[in-house]
Amino acid sequence: MNALIYSNEYPPYNYGGAGVHVEYLTRELAKLPDVDVDVRAFGDQASTDYPLKIKGYPVDTAAFGAPKHLHSILGSAQRAISYNADGNQADVVHCHTWYTHLAGIMTKLNYGIPLVITGHSLEPLRPWKREQLAGGYDFSCWVEKTALEMADAVVAVSEGTKTDILKHFDVAPEKVHVIYNGIDTDEYHPVDPGPALAKLNVPSDKPYLLFVGRITRQKGIIHLVEAIQHMHTSYNVVLCAGAPDTPEIAAEMKTAVAQASSQRDGVYWIDDMVDKTDIIQLYSGADVFCCPSIYEPFGIINLEAMACETPVVGSMVGGIPEVIVHDETGYLVPVAQQKESPFAPRNPAAYAEDLAHQINRLMDDPDTRKKFAKAGRERALRKFSWTSIAQQTRDLYQSLLK
Repeated sequence: MNALIYSNEYPPYNYGGAGVHVEYLTRELAKLPDVDVDVRAFGDQASTDYPLKIKGYPVDTAAFGAPKHLHSILGSAQRAISYNADGNQADVVHCHTWYTHLAGIMTKLNYGIPLVITGHSLEPLRPWKREQLAGGYDFSCWVEKTALEMADAVVAVSEGTKTDILKHFDVAPEKVHVIYNGIDTDEYHPVDPGPALAKLNVPSDKPYLLFVGRITRQKGIIHLVEAIQHMHTSYNVVLCAGAPDTPEIAAEMKTAVAQASSQRDGVYWIDDMVDKTDIIQLYSGADVFCCPSIYEPFGIINLEAMACETPVVGSMVGGIPEVIVHDETGYLVPVAQQKESPFAPRNPAAYAEDLAHQINRLMDDPDTRKKFAKAGRERALRKFSWTSIAQQTRDLYQSLLK
């Protein structure tokens, strides 16, 4: 079986959970004896190693006359043509993130092969993207809706995501299959955090709370920074937060961190995207990891932290409660969301206080932290194997070919 995988992210150009998913899924699919994998991604990657072939498709946006906020939109459309113009010998095409859905539509129609879409996140649940894309958001919504509703199968990364797909799109329930994200527990495991702490100038004299993620509305980072004023001063706060969606949210983040730093010592903001080796070390050294997302279809970062034996405080949204078990591997924080805009806390100040309360509670209890840490690692080992996820994906492909 030849599987054609379309992605915007692929190493070394990963910046979010979807890229991590595609990286490990394709690696494990290629290990199966009956699957060849052809990955096409945004970038300049190049590898013809059988059975995992990888090719990147760069786009020079310097010549674009369109407004800058549309460059990513138009770049994805150009790549859609390039992906298809190269031809293929595929039996099935599998798209990840809306950026590749136009390419998938073209491949299904032009080459007559089944289309699979993985719903890593859904455009109707990310209305703040209009701030980033303006009218381009209408285009991304249209492409996603068209692709999902004509797909032969849709993969939801959690039961919560499946519910959202069925609510917002005209997709037959029998076409939606829940296949979780996974974790490589041989790679993500407790290690010595010392080198990363020294490299990133984070002191080791106190315990620390860790956040890892992009600066975007979805990740709730501003709410976490506003929660710092309610946190105990017995521990440090380390924010690995880069790649802001817009200049406006970048400025918000800068102001919020400055405000938090004026109220207490021990706030360390690392505004570069940190490499995987350093991230694993930071996870390993953290006493608590926090995921304050206001929208999260799965939340692979929680799984990464748990695999490194770090307890987690996460928001009770999307797929996060399917990863974090409350009072077993960490604590979940409810998010009372606005009725008129259900993608933001109804009371942001109250949400920030609730985050701080659960973080303080866990930071003040070393015995519970130790218990949660062991339980989190065990859960990652037991339930979220990439080998199993690749086999489930292969089985889905085969069911479509039958």
